Amino acid sequence: MYDVILVPLDSSGPSDAALAHAFDLASKMDATVHALSVVDERVLHATQLDAGGLIEAYEKEAERIVSEASEKAEREGVHVETAVRRGVPYREVLDYGDDVGAELIVMGTHGRRGIERYLLGSVTERVLRLSDIPVLTIRAEDSPVEDE
Repeated sequence: MYDVILVPLDSSGPSDAALAHAFDLASKMDATVHALSVVDERVLHATQLDAGGLIEAYEKEAERIVSEASEKAEREGVHVETAVRRGVPYREVLDYGDDVGAELIVMGTHGRRGIERYLLGSVTERVLRLSDIPVLTIRAEDSPVEDE
């Protein structure tokens, strides 16, 4: 059903749950998982300078995240491709999905609602609204569900 599955990663509990779900799907469908971590340029522009190697630190963290995903994939016998991009996260997820011909995006969600979602923004929500391909959202078991 799906040959190419994209999983955006940020090292959160929901992101880890999404990766596990994507690996499960990929192993059943003999699909390739693309693990993507995005360095948010908006944070970098807000600082207006590279104080103490901030850009390099964010990129190293993103590399660590996808490297761990690759190690997990190897243990589970799943084929994975990794990438780190710099930009606005939801745009990079959508663009990368187009670039690799993703047929499904599996994303973690924190389950935020109301003012917290408004203030923090939601990469997952924007991808859901703008994606031309199916998006499967996964919430980690330890993520709180907020009532409105």
